[in-house]
Amino acid sequence: MSSFPISLLRTVSFASLALAAPALADEAGDAAADDSTIVVLAPEYAEGRIGSATKTDTPLRDVPQAISVVTRDLIEDASLRSIADVVRYTPGVIVGQGEGHRDQLTIRGQNTTADFFVDGVRDDVQYFRSLYNVDRVEVLKGPNAMIFGRGGGGGVINRVSKTPRDTAFNAFAASIDSYGSGFIEGDVNATVTDALALRVNAFYERLDNHRDAFDGGRFAFNPTLLWNAGEATSFLLSYEYVDDERGVDRGVPSARPGTIANPAGPVRGFRDAFFGIDDLNETDFNAHVVKLTSTRKFSDAVSISNKLSYGDYDKIYTNVFPATPVQPAGTVGIEAYSDPTNRSNVFSQTDLVVKVDTGGIGHTILLGNEIGFQDTTNERRNGFFGAATRVFVPFVDPVSIPTPTFATIRATATDADVLAFYAQDQLSIGEHFEIVAGIRYDRFKLKVENLISGASFERTDDLWSPRLGVVWKPIEAASVYASYSRSFLPQSGDQFSSLDLTTEALKPEQFDNYEIGFKWDIRESLSLTAALYRLDRSNTRAAGPVPGTTVLTGEQRSKGLEIGLSGKITPVWRVSAGYALQDAEIRRTTTAAPAGRDIAQVPKHQASLWNHYDITDRIGFGVGVYHQSKSFASIGNAVVLPSFTRVDAALFVVLSDNIEAQINVENVLDEGYFPTAHNDNNISTGGPTAARLTLRTRF
Repeated sequence: MSSFPISLLRTVSFASLALAAPALADEAGDAAADDSTIVVLAPEYAEGRIGSATKTDTPLRDVPQAISVVTRDLIEDASLRSIADVVRYTPGVIVGQGEGHRDQLTIRGQNTTADFFVDGVRDDVQYFRSLYNVDRVEVLKGPNAMIFGRGGGGGVINRVSKTPRDTAFNAFAASIDSYGSGFIEGDVNATVTDALALRVNAFYERLDNHRDAFDGGRFAFNPTLLWNAGEATSFLLSYEYVDDERGVDRGVPSARPGTIANPAGPVRGFRDAFFGIDDLNETDFNAHVVKLTSTRKFSDAVSISNKLSYGDYDKIYTNVFPATPVQPAGTVGIEAYSDPTNRSNVFSQTDLVVKVDTGGIGHTILLGNEIGFQDTTNERRNGFFGAATRVFVPFVDPVSIPTPTFATIRATATDADVLAFYAQDQLSIGEHFEIVAGIRYDRFKLKVENLISGASFERTDDLWSPRLGVVWKPIEAASVYASYSRSFLPQSGDQFSSLDLTTEALKPEQFDNYEIGFKWDIRESLSLTAALYRLDRSNTRAAGPVPGTTVLTGEQRSKGLEIGLSGKITPVWRVSAGYALQDAEIRRTTTAAPAGRDIAQVPKHQASLWNHYDITDRIGFGVGVYHQSKSFASIGNAVVLPSFTRVDAALFVVLSDNIEAQINVENVLDEGYFPTAHNDNNISTGGPTAARLTLRTRF
């Protein structure tokens, strides 16, 4: 990283900090929560306000965009342990396999490994994110570049952190399941002085599941200090350390070679079989992240805030995996590679919010700036079986694979710098109309150096991201909206690792989203939402008329309906329900597929329902149902993932005023299913019936 960007970052950050004092990192919703008394509360699944969608404290029904929020209560009730678990309850989002070493999602037909954020700050490194220090998870659908910057074509995932409160409390949990996997976690809040509060979250988890040879462990530690330096000024400082070591599992191959005319399915009867090498298939991830958030409130109408974040990430993983379908001769092809990555991220976000009235029209004006520097080094080490990169082995359980040797075939150093400015106005026109209008400018500069050949490629893009939404509120509790938004993704991809003579000259891909929707707060604790959208992806690469050339004529379209219901049906019955009807296809030929192909892992129907019902003050039960219709494992459309329905259940018991117990049973009906894939021959298998016991105490 050059000295100039560092100096510029310091200048901007310290200038804003001189004015600032931080808003709490979980933004408006957590700031509005009242935790002055520590009691055992009935679970809450509905969230009324959000800060990340507009960078201002806004009721969800006034945001012209489909948003799903998974609250902390739902996370605990349904025993959600990962981002993959969370998105089961968010319509329009499908979890990907991520090659067995990272979170990967398909949101409204757009596949991503990078559209993840923490408290609105980019968190794009490839790893499995935990939920131990999370207050809630927000899924903001559609292009979000005006707020979040590049990418986010289908949507983004924002984790909202737990923050210190003004009353001391302690919360601990311990859990074990029928595989031997388990966790312990703690959440301790201490009031050091009237102006100083400390909250510490930590956990350790032993990982295991139904798959042969899979195991691992992870732990994390996250102290957060809040200093209220006066009535209008405060600072929030946090540090997080993450260590995650686990097996890398890419599932099973397809049963035979398939075609579009005669698609294959996943191989059956090998649900637990591991197609790797136990001692080699591993990933090791370490992270150190420091964040300082500051805000100063000059008056009820004017405030300024700054978020400064530094992250250092170190990761290596090795994959030995099935690379072919099961062959007629009863063999399967195996390949291997290893991939070490180091990345440092530095981000500074400064936001000025001003509220004014002009001629009876209320304005909430946002003016903001973001500066970011991301330095990455990466290698690809291919596995060799003798002189070949692929070996065929008998298709038996357990599979026997010779140990490969590894040689570096690619090494790159990448510098990605961004300088952004944005402006937004939220207009209140009378009692019935709201308008959200904004635009963002990003100057994104990318330099990629080939550390083997010495070749260097560089590209700078000037990106404009508009957003416009109109909200009509026939009554205070309901809204109807129409919106348009746009995002961009540089041709280097969401991990900006591939830049060459071809992509260096190509404009970014573009995402345009057209959406209408309806939101109704049936009561304060129960919300119904619905959205219809069309999302067009253009500037996608395609083969040019001259052999060997590339042009930006490819197009993709996603369209669908999303419905969500969350909150309390009655005082003793809480639900979280969602349904998505979606279709995504290639409309104009790309380098990946000809026109007419279906996008991978986009089932036409997706539905989820979680219920928590309290029989008495001390006993309750939960029932969850998740359904996903068939989809294709890859853009090749030659392998089908069958439809499936999974049923889960739970029992909740209050043992005393401070201790609760719950038992969660996953896949009650022992459904055999294949929830996701990475490609045609890396298909994940769903686990059999399994139970988890969890004890929680709060005092």
